[in-house]
Amino acid sequence: LAVLAVVALGLTACESGGDDDESSDSGSGSEGSGSGSEDGGTAEEGETVKIAFSAPGADHGWLAAITENAEEEAAQYDDVEFVLLEGTNDSAAQVSQVEQLMAEDPDALIILPHEGGPLTPVALEAMEQGIPVINLDREFSTKSAYRTWIGGDNYGIGVSAANYLAEQLDCQGNVVEIQGLAGISVTELRSAGFADTIEQLCGDGITIVAQQPADFLPDKGLEVMETILQAEPDIDAVYTHDDDMAMGVVSAIENAGREDEMILTGAGGSRDAMDRIEEGGLYSATF
Repeated sequence: LAVLAVVALGLTACESGGDDDESSDSGSGSEGSGSGSEDGGTAEEGETVKIAFSAPGADHGWLAAITENAEEEAAQYDDVEFVLLEGTNDSAAQVSQVEQLMAEDPDALIILPHEGGPLTPVALEAMEQGIPVINLDREFSTKSAYRTWIGGDNYGIGVSAANYLAEQLDCQGNVVEIQGLAGISVTELRSAGFADTIEQLCGDGITIVAQQPADFLPDKGLEVMETILQAEPDIDAVYTHDDDMAMGVVSAIENAGREDEMILTGAGGSRDAMDRIEEGGLYSATF
């Protein structure tokens, strides 16, 4: 996703400019498009384009890959200056970092917020200053805070997991949901897609007996699932919001010797998840 943002903005900035330039604001994904300054982010042909990127700490395989791929892609363009600050999982600290990036007057600012809500005001400020903001993955509270949003179909992930588990369980049984980071759009959408579809397909045939956030972290997934296993003697399936986090959940289930009682689904399609699915058994699918 970050690669797409770098390429799209790099090319847009490098190719735009001149008296007859007209910017077209467009977005992709479920939240549609945003609106922003028409004169921001342009540069004369041949000038260096500065693209700034702020993201959470790379404590997750997907986040680490996003940052690494963005740096590698930007390095392929001689006329792109890519500015990246070390990620943080503290929203207040990320706001300060974004303000620091804004002070460098970038031609475009990519923000993958730790939490969308707390980062919305500073994104709005950047837009008001004429800096085009690209909202990556975790959504801001308002579309006015970005010019373009790039992300996956998180609601659809929940729908796919629900369809799969409804079929596997024949719409009967108890399901545990291990969520991502509480309060962010990714988590809320993956939960909503799952809950809506389970209700539509199965009514009260499938019961979500436990629902806990584990912050997309394997260690937290292990801890949360250990607690749930102690409280819930009858579990037929586990829906996790993320493959990295699911590895901790898997460890908890296997440590308890209950891997033959249930199936588990993840999200993201990580290599580890695909290997586990190929082996068969507990880890059944990823979306």
